[in-house]
Amino acid sequence: MNIGQAAKASGVSAKMIRYYEQTGLISAADRKASGYRDYSEDDVHMLRFIRSARDVGFQVAEIQKLLDLWTNRDRQSTDVKRIALDHIAVLRLKIQELQQMAATLETLVSKCAGDQRPACPILEGLENHGSDEPIANRKQNLRNLPPQKVKRKL
Repeated sequence: MNIGQAAKASGVSAKMIRYYEQTGLISAADRKASGYRDYSEDDVHMLRFIRSARDVGFQVAEIQKLLDLWTNRDRQSTDVKRIALDHIAVLRLKIQELQQMAATLETLVSKCAGDQRPACPILEGLENHGSDEPIANRKQNLRNLPPQKVKRKL
């Protein structure tokens, strides 16, 4: 089948298939006499595996390790489990970071009247987020900078 058919059958876009070939994640497809790529059912099966791994958030390097283990019938399941457990730890950390981001934004939004006044606690909070420097000092320091430097500081 051609790349379009393989893409449709696997759920992986043709662009990503080319990328996976280019990076060596999958072997380059055989070519027909016309020069078109020719994918087999085995290729599509591997692309589905990759898509499934991507769907749960694995990065290309991790997928390569999983593919190596998937195709190695002498593998130990402990190796696969270690990769999965490590990935779960990364996902949990990302979830925690996202929850902290949402909580910060919720706090800022709760302080905003959302009316016609120009004062905006959301913008002020973003301006000062992560700074131990008092707000008044930061604003004064920004006023003392040349205009071209202010944009970089913000």
